[in-house]
Amino acid sequence: MDELSFRTVGFGADAVDYVVAWELQRELHAEVSAGADGTVLLLEHPPVFTAGKRTEPHERPADDIPVIDVDRGGKITFHGPGQLVGYPIVRLADHVFVVDYVRRVEEALIHTCAELGVTTARVPGRSGVWVAADERPGGRPERKVAAIGVRVSRGVTMHGFAINCDVDLAWYDRFVPCGISDAGVTSLSAELGRDVTVPEVAPIVERHLRKLLAWAPYERTPDYPAKPEPGRSVPLVGLASR
Repeated sequence: MDELSFRTVGFGADAVDYVVAWELQRELHAEVSAGADGTVLLLEHPPVFTAGKRTEPHERPADDIPVIDVDRGGKITFHGPGQLVGYPIVRLADHVFVVDYVRRVEEALIHTCAELGVTTARVPGRSGVWVAADERPGGRPERKVAAIGVRVSRGVTMHGFAINCDVDLAWYDRFVPCGISDAGVTSLSAELGRDVTVPEVAPIVERHLRKLLAWAPYERTPDYPAKPEPGRSVPLVGLASR
């Protein structure tokens, strides 16, 4: 098994421009493809919208906010202050397929949320990590706390996940997050009623990712009921194929 390293690239005032981080991912991808050990980049970005390959025109921001088109799967999403972004650049084990890799990342984030006191799960048909809808009348809908969109080339992963810690949720009012219009977006801070910072969450994510990306068997936490994306009848994950 490869040795997995974690690199904090920049939080807070040292937040990393998206294009700079994308180029770093490419460099690491080439190194890992050539035999180097895997690396997980942990960072924050200045405010930026990125559009995956399945983004449709009506899902983009309604105003003149710039959008960067990227080579990952999934649709449009937002990155910005208060959001922990992770880019695992790792070689998949022979028995690990792309969907299993995505599920492992989701599992690490589910355990991270649980450790902080937020109950989450997967929603089959929709990638990412979700908080269940409030059952009381007038309660909040099902809402996403972490998004995932990946690319796998030559058996090595790129792109990754973003978990909302204390991000300004008003950013999500400007577009259709991940192309899903019938659900909401939340943050750990909003769910817990306290300030949950990126530096607080980062070491917890690292600990759970180390375990899940060691490729050993694991017991999956239960899913919420399946709910395909609007307009689609088959389950999808936010990924691009090998």
